[in-house]
This record gives sequence, C-alpha cells and structure tokens, in this order.
Amino acid sequence: MSVLTYDYADQSPDSTVVAMLTNLDARLSPHAPAVLSIFRVVFALLFLCHATSHLFGWPMAEQQAPVGLWPYWYAGVIELVTGVLIGLGLFTRIAAFFASGTMAFAYFTQHLPTSVIPLVDGGEPAVLYCFAFFLLIFTGGGAWAIDARRRTGAVSATRTRS
Repeated sequence: MSVLTYDYADQSPDSTVVAMLTNLDARLSPHAPAVLSIFRVVFALLFLCHATSHLFGWPMAEQQAPVGLWPYWYAGVIELVTGVLIGLGLFTRIAAFFASGTMAFAYFTQHLPTSVIPLVDGGEPAVLYCFAFFLLIFTGGGAWAIDARRRTGAVSATRTRS
C-alpha cells in the first residue's frame, strides 16, 4: 500500500487544487463555531414561526389550532419551548432532541401516509427541521450559545476552587 504525499512546490494542476483546498479549510475552520451559532438561531427563529402559527395564529392564522387539539396544539407547545431554548442556546442538545423527534413524528404521521417522497407529500420542511435539529444534538449550540458560557463558567469555577 502506498501513501500519497503532496509536494506543494510542485506546480501541477492537482497539487494546486490540493493546496487551495487545504488553505480554504484552514481559513474556514476557525469560524465553524460562530457559523454553527448563526445556523442554530436562524433555524430556531423559523421554528418559532411554526409554533406561533399553531398557538396564536401568527403569522399564518389558518394554521392556528384550537387549545388541546391533538397533535397540532401540542406540537405548537413543543415547538415554542424548544424553539426558544434552541434560539438562546440553552439546553441546546436536549431541546434539539425533542424538536427533532417532534418533526420526525410530524413527518411519519402527517406526510408519509400521502407519499414516500417528501417533496411530493409536503413533508420536506419537516424532514429538514428534523435533520437540522438532529445535527444540533451532536454539535451543540456553537460558540455564541448560553451552553458555551455555562461550560466555560463551570470550568473556571472548578479551577478556582483547587
């Protein structure tokens, strides 16, 4: 088995592409935690629009569910609570777990019976929300999350006690 090595002094097209990609990766990687926080906040705000539509009829009055109507009103409550928590970056992973599960439930009960293809059955947003929140379960809220502040506060508190 041979190991591929790259000579960056080589001016062949392949080595130029590898050098450019390596440079791009090195330039973008430090910004990943901040961009993850922006991703988290944008998805949370969009999710909150669904919550407020289900619960308060804003911004889409036709989506408002009567109090206690299964599953729409309860989904609205879950969307409101998890949307606020995810937006703030507070208990992000557990909130994302519940939000992802809610969207999976929505897809399997409301959209899948119509068609297997999300684009056809109108379930594409549910699938996108499900997997966006699934990602946040594993990545956390990013650099600008309250969770990140709580972690650094806990670390500094244990260091000062010693």
